[in-house]
Amino acid sequence: MIPQWAVRAAAALSAATLVAAPAGAQGRISNAKTETRVVTQSLEREIQSVAARGGATWVGYRAPMVAGPRQMCCYDTISSAGSCCGQCRLEGGGGVSMSQTDSRVSLEPPTEFLVLARVESGAVMRLRTFTPDCDIDAAGMPLVWLNDVKPDDSVAWLTTLVTSAPETGETHERVAKPALAAIAMHNVPAADRALESFAAPNRAEWLRADTTFWLGNSRGEAGARLLTRIITQDPSEKVRDKAAFGLSVSKQPSALKALIDAARGDSSTRVRGQALFWLAHKAGQQAVAAISGAIDNDPETEVKKKAVFALSQLPKDEGVPMLIQVARTNRNPEVRKQAMFWLGQSKDPRAVKFFEDILTK
Repeated sequence: MIPQWAVRAAAALSAATLVAAPAGAQGRISNAKTETRVVTQSLEREIQSVAARGGATWVGYRAPMVAGPRQMCCYDTISSAGSCCGQCRLEGGGGVSMSQTDSRVSLEPPTEFLVLARVESGAVMRLRTFTPDCDIDAAGMPLVWLNDVKPDDSVAWLTTLVTSAPETGETHERVAKPALAAIAMHNVPAADRALESFAAPNRAEWLRADTTFWLGNSRGEAGARLLTRIITQDPSEKVRDKAAFGLSVSKQPSALKALIDAARGDSSTRVRGQALFWLAHKAGQQAVAAISGAIDNDPETEVKKKAVFALSQLPKDEGVPMLIQVARTNRNPEVRKQAMFWLGQSKDPRAVKFFEDILTK
């Protein structure tokens, strides 16, 4: 017969590790059968223990988020009377929509985000991330909320989801890619190390390519340094192409220099053209000079044409006069033709006057 003191001790231990979720711990998740656990082993083992219970269950925790006014919610929402944004469907909803500003004008942007994994049949079937200000409907599903998750432990577990997933298919789209994004959101050095490992030459091309966006979007100067290395050293044209976009979304001055260098000197026509396209969205004198230099000096007509298109994307006070100059004076007839096409699309009065001058001579 079990002594009563042992029964009481077991009950106390259970109450300490499996209790009702404290208010606000899991953000704005409603309609969930929630319990909480204090993590006392590795995160991977903790989640495996939940998965071993059988049945579909969501597991969630908080992680520190990189600085900036970010909001992660849903593409689709359940409309709700009196609510500006409705609710996300945890079970049936679409992907996460990430914005750099909060439409609800939060005075204090969130410093943490939620990681939610759907486990079933012993495996992670889906991963989703949200900021705590996102309203989420769990549709009556069980939710095991984990407290005291170490950020480095979170990065390590998410890394296994990225590297163990197949290169195509549902697990790739619903687990590996969201896990990569979640790693990039972690405000810890371990995230930089993980992303650097994903960019190694022996990694799959899709992983190297997808990592470049998150390096530019979320990882600051460390991300810009790694992107510079990727765009100069990666053997894949596809990866360097994606790295050009990653550099374009980075706010670091060194990223602009690397993008200009790629526009001038990459061995690939495609990469030079893409770098010019993204430079147009950066504007500024350095970007304009690089675009003009490509029109004058690049050996490939296709790159020159991409540079002309880049001029059309500049603010009109900059772009239209330069397009007129190219249309008047460039020696390459294909380049002049391209400049005239984009002048026609601009509907700018200066472009109209240019065509009048040509047609009335």
